[in-house]
Amino acid sequence: MPEFSVSRSTTVDAPSDRVHGLVDDFRQWQQWSPWEGLDPALERRYIGPECGVGARYHWSGNRKAGEGEMEIVESTPSRVAVDLQFLKPFKARNLTTFDLEQVGGGHTRVVWTMSGRRGALMSLAGRLFFDRSIGKDFDRGLASLRAAAESR
Repeated sequence: MPEFSVSRSTTVDAPSDRVHGLVDDFRQWQQWSPWEGLDPALERRYIGPECGVGARYHWSGNRKAGEGEMEIVESTPSRVAVDLQFLKPFKARNLTTFDLEQVGGGHTRVVWTMSGRRGALMSLAGRLFFDRSIGKDFDRGLASLRAAAESR
């Protein structure tokens, strides 16, 4: 199965611990995730600890939002890794990471990456459509993450 990886980055005018708090707690994702507005009636369920390793988030919504679950599998001051499992409208399992690097003067460089494996047919469709669409979503999400972190 072919592997894929999609990444986008931004620099936030806020310390890395502030940015970390927004990605390490799924309840905070409502402030910045590009997918939160896809279904106003989205059902959310938080499982386990509030943040950090073991925190889980299950969502179920309309056709646009789909259904899935995320679990934080790694949380350090410089990285949050999430096991992402889509259940509907298609099944897939990917790793999503947020790498945080403190750069001069209280700024944080954030790199958001999704990686995984795809079947041959999905690999072609992914390169043509999915990767571009996810990249745009990541750009929107990072702009919202930046705004949320900088407004605190």
